[in-house]
Amino acid sequence: QLPLVESGGDLVQPGGSLRLSCAASGFTLEALGIGWFRQAPGKEREEIACISGNDNSTYYINSVEGRFTVFRDNNKRTVSLQMDSLKAEDTGVYYCASSRIAAITWLPVRPMCRSPTAFDSWGQGTQVIVSS
Repeated sequence: QLPLVESGGDLVQPGGSLRLSCAASGFTLEALGIGWFRQAPGKEREEIACISGNDNSTYYINSVEGRFTVFRDNNKRTVSLQMDSLKAEDTGVYYCASSRIAAITWLPVRPMCRSPTAFDSWGQGTQVIVSS
């Protein structure tokens, strides 16, 4: 069993919204750096949004900036990715990952997000399909 579990993936029409959630099994995500990654069909996995475990600062790639929001729900012990104004090119498998080393070393959110090797726990992914 992988340590992280994503949920919320679905088929949605262009312009629609989805909220993905990332939960941990056996540990809390609070204070850990969290990243959301996407692997589109036929493409390599890419980082899309991250949140720092130290100061909750966030980072987004250009193509999702202003449409996606990553945030913590500490009551639910999850980290969510709110996705609005979805486009066909947002289709893919979405993964969440956590980074202890980024939190321990106070690695800023942007370099953390752009360094997949900084993440030590991953989920199995959840499918998002944006299509009419």
